Amino acid sequence: MSEVSELRERTIFLEDVPLEVARARFHETLEAAGLHYERSERVALDDGLGRVTTAPVFARLSSPHYHACAMDGIAVAARLTRDAREAAPALLAIGREAHFVDTGDPLPEGTDAVIPIEEVDVLDAARVAIRASVAPFNHVRAIGEDVIATEVVVGAGRTLEPADLAALAVAGRTDVEVVARPRVAVITTGNELVEPAVQYPHPGEIVDSNAVLLRACVRRYGEPVAPERVRDDRALLAEAIAGALATCDVVVVNAGSSAGSEDFTAAVFEEIGEVVVHGVAIRPGHPLVLGIARHGRRVVPLFGIPGYPVSAAICADLFLRPLLERLGRRDAPDVREFEALLTRKLFSPLGEDEYVRAVAARVAGNVVATPLRRGAGVITSLSRANCLIVIPRFSEGVREGERVMARALRPLAAIERTLLAVGSHDVAIDLLAGRLAGRGLELVAANVGSIAGIATLAAGGTHVAGTHAIDPATGTYNDEAIRRYAPGMRVALVHFALRQQGLIVRAGNPLGLRSLREVARSHARFVNRQKDAGTRMLLDLMLARDGISKEEIEGYDRIEFTHLAVAALVAEGSADCGLGILAAARALGCDFVPLAEEPYELAIEAAHLEDPRVAALVSEVGSAELRAEIEALGGQIRFIEPSA
Repeated sequence: MSEVSELRERTIFLEDVPLEVARARFHETLEAAGLHYERSERVALDDGLGRVTTAPVFARLSSPHYHACAMDGIAVAARLTRDAREAAPALLAIGREAHFVDTGDPLPEGTDAVIPIEEVDVLDAARVAIRASVAPFNHVRAIGEDVIATEVVVGAGRTLEPADLAALAVAGRTDVEVVARPRVAVITTGNELVEPAVQYPHPGEIVDSNAVLLRACVRRYGEPVAPERVRDDRALLAEAIAGALATCDVVVVNAGSSAGSEDFTAAVFEEIGEVVVHGVAIRPGHPLVLGIARHGRRVVPLFGIPGYPVSAAICADLFLRPLLERLGRRDAPDVREFEALLTRKLFSPLGEDEYVRAVAARVAGNVVATPLRRGAGVITSLSRANCLIVIPRFSEGVREGERVMARALRPLAAIERTLLAVGSHDVAIDLLAGRLAGRGLELVAANVGSIAGIATLAAGGTHVAGTHAIDPATGTYNDEAIRRYAPGMRVALVHFALRQQGLIVRAGNPLGLRSLREVARSHARFVNRQKDAGTRMLLDLMLARDGISKEEIEGYDRIEFTHLAVAALVAEGSADCGLGILAAARALGCDFVPLAEEPYELAIEAAHLEDPRVAALVSEVGSAELRAEIEALGGQIRFIEPSA
């Protein structure tokens, strides 16, 4: 088939439907089609937490089902105490008129009140003196005080809490009828997909992480059926969807939702049912497909969720979760939003609501938010993020320092405990984060380079800036950069590690590289760091010192943002070398050619050292346990005074 005829056969539906319009259109279509979900199941009380009742639940027993003593003391007939007073107590015979009881005991026959033991005057083994009258049913739990048999214990549509389950138990119920979890088929598509259990995927193979992601999303409110993965074949996809329609309440197809030559989801949905929306004005997640189909008299919602992991997560949250809440008769969770100062400007294309992953923390009284990497395939950025910033579709972005509304992905209390580290990357930061987690603190790093980190510190946008910025004029580290980029701030420098910088090369150093001169001479494929990163500054200084032009380094403009990313490219063979640290080379199984030694320091505004979170960080940096994990850790603090 020619490319032209192949293109003609594609069915392209992509639109730019605004988010709220897409939601409303999908909801109205489901309503008009007669979507009803009435499946229920009976579960044991131990399995009832968080489930939703389908009907009122009535008590089988009264609680208590007998008159119960509510105090330790003596049970008496109240009429015998009617004339009792301090000067003329009522004298009652033990065992006949007064009976010793404990809390929970049945009320003895012939009695109707309990007098607490501390108010009883025991005269001898045969008599007690009562010095005040008591009313009938004093300190007695009458039959049905809590609930009476046939009374409603919990109503219909109740999301069962621990107290509800306990109430059902005392009312004689051992199980409860609840809304059945909607059965959801998750079908992932793609010739390239392999199981997460595959230890070393081949080039071109992709670990099917979206199956894990989407099944986990479903488990919150539904029941994922046995997962299915199909190749990029239209007939196989149609067969898989047809099978899912027979057994499931919702069908989710992942990938194949765009308009590529092997994207069949929208076309198959159209064949078996109706495409309601194809293309929503959100970023990431634009190629989303929403549809419906029928199996007999059942209406089955269809979701074609894009294949990029972040797109899949965003679409599942915006569209799949609300539907499962509706089918399961659950209330939507409260959206926790807060206002934050943006630490870095954000550009955004017009016409799409953009969801930007970010990390937020309270710094010096302000909640600040630092955006993370925005690629739709960077699922780790969503894992690291503790909030989402929504840029409306008619905005071209947000300036640094502006206030934005952020949607919390973690409890607000956790955000208040977060420590933010913006600056240069070092693998030791991850070790430090692990130590701080033991103190109930989360250290989140945004890797933007030394200079950008110092500038963020100066703007009040971070607690810590990791830095190893060399001054070309003096060859010293960090002091001049801080004086230049944070001129009005007194900064504490915490010495974190003395580390080696050098060439990260493939195992065995097949090109025999020993210097930057040899990198240039051999035309080795180099991978660089971003502008203003300390490693980039060091590279430029060494190139100038050796009389090597940037143009002689093949790959000088190829950029990565972390040492580990550089090492990963070298390890898998798409680059021959890059400048980075020894720890990153070791982590990825690469060889290392040392070229320089440098201090890696944590810059902290001196005034923040009294913050308990920052104090905990400094304490951990100086701990013997962390020193044992980080080579040549010093732990000293130097102060850089504000420049005049």
